[in-house]
Amino acid sequence: MSPTPRPGAFDEMISEYGLSLEQNELDGLGKYLALLLDANTRMNLTAIRDPDDAWVKHIFDALTLIPVLSELGEGATIVDIGSGGGIPGLPLAITMPGVSFTLVDATKKKTDFLRDAAEALRLTNVTVICGRAEALGQDRGVKTSNGREGGTREAFDGAIARAVGRMAMLAELTIPLVKVGGLIVMTKGQKADEELGEAKAALHMLHTNHVGTVDTPTGRIVVLEKQRTTPRDYPRRDGEPKRSPLGVGN
Repeated sequence: MSPTPRPGAFDEMISEYGLSLEQNELDGLGKYLALLLDANTRMNLTAIRDPDDAWVKHIFDALTLIPVLSELGEGATIVDIGSGGGIPGLPLAITMPGVSFTLVDATKKKTDFLRDAAEALRLTNVTVICGRAEALGQDRGVKTSNGREGGTREAFDGAIARAVGRMAMLAELTIPLVKVGGLIVMTKGQKADEELGEAKAALHMLHTNHVGTVDTPTGRIVVLEKQRTTPRDYPRRDGEPKRSPLGVGN
């Protein structure tokens, strides 16, 4: 499948944002976008169908996370919750080959696409899990004589999420997966401050602080830092964080 051609606006935005991409990375991004738009004709992966718009609203928007995630360093492990069609996880995996990305979605047809895309793009730094974040956040692995092995609770250096839901709900899904000292990075719109206010109690209950908000040409990036171990009761059962977000109306 031929890569989707880039609009001139994309290259300009990348340059103005201070990012530098290798030709093989640009080719990989074009191939991924072609795969996404092709699959979107058979299943609902994105509402954006115009290729030029997709380069800006999907690919560039995903890459705006690079400066923040680079703080985690080479060899970092990052989980993408509600990955859907792979935004932002797959564009980041293409452009950050030294970082490992675990893409999580609860819908099998979407995770099937993610696996096929990662294989087609020859991404060795991508793992795909079909499952719910609530279950993964309570997966403590297997108890051994040396402690616990495996498991996804507090296993990642960082978590990312985009267009999954409001922050109070999303905090409960992401924070339990991240190690103490790790970052939770959420792509939000102009209501980021409103959502932060709404999530204040949830962040306190989950021992996590808001450490910054970054304005980008396509949105706002909210950065949280986990201060202490997540209380064992969180996340709650499947669907509960969405039905009754922590600290909201309680």
